[in-house]
Amino acid sequence: MARQKGLIKLKGTMGDITFYRTKDGYMAREKGGISAERMRTDPAFQRTRENMAEFGRAGKAGKTLRNSMQSLLRKASDSRMVSRLSKEMVKVIQMDAVNPRGLRNVIDGEAELLQGFEFNIHGKLGTSIAAPFTATLDRVTGDAIIAIEAYVPTDSVIAPAGSTHYKMSSGAMDINFESETYASERNETPVLPLNSVLTTPLQLINNLPAASTNPLFLVFGISFYQEVNGTFYELKNGAYNALQIVKVDGTP
Repeated sequence: MARQKGLIKLKGTMGDITFYRTKDGYMAREKGGISAERMRTDPAFQRTRENMAEFGRAGKAGKTLRNSMQSLLRKASDSRMVSRLSKEMVKVIQMDAVNPRGLRNVIDGEAELLQGFEFNIHGKLGTSIAAPFTATLDRVTGDAIIAIEAYVPTDSVIAPAGSTHYKMSSGAMDINFESETYASERNETPVLPLNSVLTTPLQLINNLPAASTNPLFLVFGISFYQEVNGTFYELKNGAYNALQIVKVDGTP
């Protein structure tokens, strides 16, 4: 892959060279590769087929996770989040010690590796909230709780310039990656002022199906607003909003 230079940028194919545009600029690459039939049948490409199968499985798992929390992601994700999540899902699948290569999956892998994943690389939870909190997932009862200790917003909420208010959100997901189905619930605080008044302790409680055998996820995030004449506007279209997977409970 090579980057195109010069004033005239090309798109399309000329001879054996394909010109195309990406987020990183205009690129060029040599046309070629093996046939699809050879890829499917040639023993020399067995490892490639196994890797492709698992990468495809990781992509589907990532999509199911994203779908389960779509309303939260609309306000807190970066442009490369999908590819970053797929990469982490591959790591989860590769930890499957039960199934052979090519058949490894999320259920038998280590879903806990996703704990700490940031959906918006430009607004991380740890650099947005300094208030102590605990994240609890109770598989027996289905309770998924974010408990935040009392804090002073101006000290414990690291808000971007221009913010006057903020809101904390949580989401809990019970996901069956094999059937690509899920149960989910979200909760959030009202829009709160960025002031120096000590808050009371806060709880964001979500309820999932009790005694589930699926992987469980709990996410926690914060979004920032600017008040103008009594109306709250999301700061820079949510560019600095944070959302993180703070707790994962794989299959029992």
